[in-house]
Amino acid sequence: MARFARKTKEMIGIAGPGIITGAADDDPSGIATYSQTGAQFGYGQLWTAAFLLPFMTAIQEAVARIGAVTGKGIAAVVKQRYRKEVLWGVIALVLVANTINIGADLGAMAAAAKLVVPAVPFAVFTLLFTAVILTLEIFVSYKRYARVLKWLSLALLAYPLTALLVAEPWGTLLRATFVPHIEFSFAFLFIITGVFGTTISPYMFFWEASEEVEEEGERHMIRKDGTPRITPSFLRKIRIDNFIGMLSSEIATWSIIVVGATVLNAHGLTDIRTSADAAQALEPLVRTFPYAGFFAKILFSIGIIGLGLLAVPVLSASASYAIAEAMDWREGLNLKFKRAHGFYGVITVATLIGLIINFIGIDPVKALVFTAVANGVAAVPLIFVIAKIAGDGRIMGEHKSGWISSILVWATFAVMAAAAIAMFATL
Repeated sequence: MARFARKTKEMIGIAGPGIITGAADDDPSGIATYSQTGAQFGYGQLWTAAFLLPFMTAIQEAVARIGAVTGKGIAAVVKQRYRKEVLWGVIALVLVANTINIGADLGAMAAAAKLVVPAVPFAVFTLLFTAVILTLEIFVSYKRYARVLKWLSLALLAYPLTALLVAEPWGTLLRATFVPHIEFSFAFLFIITGVFGTTISPYMFFWEASEEVEEEGERHMIRKDGTPRITPSFLRKIRIDNFIGMLSSEIATWSIIVVGATVLNAHGLTDIRTSADAAQALEPLVRTFPYAGFFAKILFSIGIIGLGLLAVPVLSASASYAIAEAMDWREGLNLKFKRAHGFYGVITVATLIGLIINFIGIDPVKALVFTAVANGVAAVPLIFVIAKIAGDGRIMGEHKSGWISSILVWATFAVMAAAAIAMFATL
């Protein structure tokens, strides 16, 4: 028992930015994209979950290593090495995409909460979630807040559990998971580019690199000259944390697509607008045992709310890290509000604009689909820059990318570029 407790404590100690990033990747807007994928194409795009795992793991390990080794976020490193146009072009795209994403996530969380507690108005839930997120992000210490985010990552379990509530054709699932199916149509390639863009998103690059810097500060690993003191054990922890986070993310993605295909597509529901729509549609269609549909709806909704509470702070903070690093502002969740007005100001403004999107008639879902696709396109040049930085011995020293990491990161660049080119070719 003592050994089990010790191992459990070690695993909790390993949990960090990688696990939080992986869980945030399956935010409510991502859930909507994956649900739509399953509803529209059945098991046709299920293989993308296994296919993307090594690529997202490699790119996130590279950005985490860049943050740990340089002691700086991605924007700060890009600012040192590249032209201003490159830096601000990337930041502008991330800021716009993240703000729309925040709006869609807040709306999806409120809609999911309303499925659980129908008597409370949508507007009340939206305002409540916004207030809770901003309060925690601005006024709670990084150490405590990181602990909250780690526990929220357990919301990922909602989707494998939901998939287990449904009678699944396991042989078909196994084949669809490992045998790619591709259709050379605009609709198929548009959605698959959206899946790629939702899975490998620029905001994840900025967040994880900056959070590794925060972790170093929390662990007192910064020397007096401001450079990080890297240890082999810390890099090993980063890699384990990152792999567990990305694996958990793709298991959840796989489960969401499976539920969408087995339940929604099989019953002719091929157009899911939001993640809450997917949750609501499950109740009358899942009949594995008495009340199975109700339990499936509640589980799916809990996952949307929990992952939204995790993802919205990641979205707003990643944009704020990028702007603060570009402007040489004080930045970091480890700083109190009075010492980092600009950093927390960007977080607040981005979150409030996301909130307003839900009340001024803009359809955040339609905007979100195009944002996911835009992320898939925009990630291409950013991955190119990250590959160059991670493999540059002048920046990374002895911790530059090895041949396996280099091959996978450059392969990620090629895959994302090919998806974007194929989509445009079918217009």
